[in-house]
This record gives sequence, structure tokens and C-alpha cells, in this order.
Amino acid sequence: MLNEVERWLSTRSWSLTDRPLHKIMAAKRSSGSSVSVVLPALNEEETVGEIVAVIRHDLMHQVPLVDEIVVIDSGSTDRTSEVAAAAGARVVHRDEILPRLPAVPGKGEVLWRSLLVTGGDIVCFIDADLKEFSSDFVSGIVGPLLTDPGVDLVKAMYDRPLGGAAGQGGRVTELMARPLLNMHWPQLAGFVQPLGGEYAARRSLLEQLPFPVGYGVELGMLVDALHLVGLDALAQVDVGVRKHRHQDGQALGRMAAAIYRTAQLRLARGHLIRPALTQFERGEDGFEPRTYSVDTEERPPMAEIAEYARRKAA
Repeated sequence: MLNEVERWLSTRSWSLTDRPLHKIMAAKRSSGSSVSVVLPALNEEETVGEIVAVIRHDLMHQVPLVDEIVVIDSGSTDRTSEVAAAAGARVVHRDEILPRLPAVPGKGEVLWRSLLVTGGDIVCFIDADLKEFSSDFVSGIVGPLLTDPGVDLVKAMYDRPLGGAAGQGGRVTELMARPLLNMHWPQLAGFVQPLGGEYAARRSLLEQLPFPVGYGVELGMLVDALHLVGLDALAQVDVGVRKHRHQDGQALGRMAAAIYRTAQLRLARGHLIRPALTQFERGEDGFEPRTYSVDTEERPPMAEIAEYARRKAA
């Protein structure tokens, strides 16, 4: 297995310089493919506008790589929607998409619903909390999908600094996701940022995948894509450094629990004995327990949704 991973790293792990923008644009014109960029957003008024503005300037006005930018607001209480719209994005509220099916909280829920309100042959997901954003994040991961018909999903890889220390930002990745992948899906051991929120894929793949509704969506997508299209259809591109808002340790614990649950379902297609996580916070009378439910729901492949099928047929 190690030899297979090493081979994959040499053939499916690239840098930005491997595909200059003019070559990506030539491939886009030749293929006739369209590109949608989706930003899932919850209370990101401080960063979402800059991300949208950079993408529009660099990849819509200077070169027509991106055909649409859609921000899916999952219930923000700040000015996320207004800021995103002012920067030039089309903003859609999560609850307006597929209203017959009540939405549940979670990032994966938003990504799944985004397939119903975007039209690109290639869908590129970008987290809305990135700071000092570069459009290389988009062109870097979209490029292989336009230039190589054998690639179906591309993850961004990058350094994730924490408090000024390089490479220390991916705590859930290092403590939960990477051990799980190495032990149970060793073919995926070469992914530098398996939980990263910046990745692009062909719609034809995404519509066949189930979507965990919460934080397990990235790990679930990688594992399911591996089984559906094989390792050589997956790739990664080095886009430099990712700066974003970091969460506290307890939030990371809840994230890790959701990721473990996603892995557990894929290992056994069983059920959790206790789909909850209890954490502790110090209060006036000592440590007080706080119990949180672990995401236990997944959305089916979008290709199975009647409204999506009707839209494709229209």
C-alpha cells in the first residue's frame, strides 16, 4: 500500500506552477465546461466579502474561469448575506433550497443543497472564513479537472499556521482524521489536508455521493469517492498557506466526534451506541457536564432527489 501511495503522490500531487492560468483557460474553452464556486457561510461578514471580491476580480473579470459565485447562507445572524451580495455573489439561504425537506444544521447540509442552485459542470467549494485570500485557491484546484479528464476530485493542500507556528492548525486532522485514514483507508494516506474545506469536483461525481450533514462531510466524501471512482481519480494541489479563524478545543472535540461517526458508518454501516458527546466546563460549583448530539444524519446522493432530476431534464 505504501508503494501505491508513493506512486499516487508522484502522479496526482501537484503545485500551482504545474498549470499556469493560460493553460487552464485554454482547457476550459476547449472542453466547454462551466465552473461554479460555492461558499457555505454562517456569520462570516468579516471575510466573505473579500473572498467574493477577489474571485470576481481575478477569475471573472480578468479571466473568465469562474461562471458563478454562490454564497449559501445557513442562518447567519450578522450581515453575511448583505456583504456577500454587495461584493457580487448570488446569495441563497439554505432554507429556500428544497423547502419540502426541512434543513438541519451543518456544513454538509449546505454543500449538498448547493447542488440544486448551481449549474457548473465543476463545483468548487471554498470556506468563507479565509483571511488574506488568494484566487489561487480556486484556479489551483479547478485546473486539474479542466486539463485532465481522468481526475474527478481535487483537494487543496496548504500550511495551516496556529498562533504563528507553522503547520499546527490542523488539530482534528492530525489527532482524528489522519489516524483513521491511515489505519482503515491507507490509500488515502497521501492527502495532506483531508478535512480541508477547499476542494473541487465534477458534478457528475458529487451527485452520486451521500453527504454527511455535519463536519464529517469532507472525510465521508473522500472515502466514498475512493470507492466510487478509485484513487487515481483523486488529486491534490499545493496552494500555499491557509489562514482562517480557529475554533476552541471543545468545538474541535465535537468536530472529531462527528468525523469518527462518519468513519464508523463507512466501516460497518452500523449505528452508534450513544450518538452523543459529553464535555466539561468549569462553572461556579466545579466542572459541569455539557452533552451535545453527534450528527447522525446523511443526505442521499443528489441524483436520487426528484427535484434535481427534473432540473437536469429541463
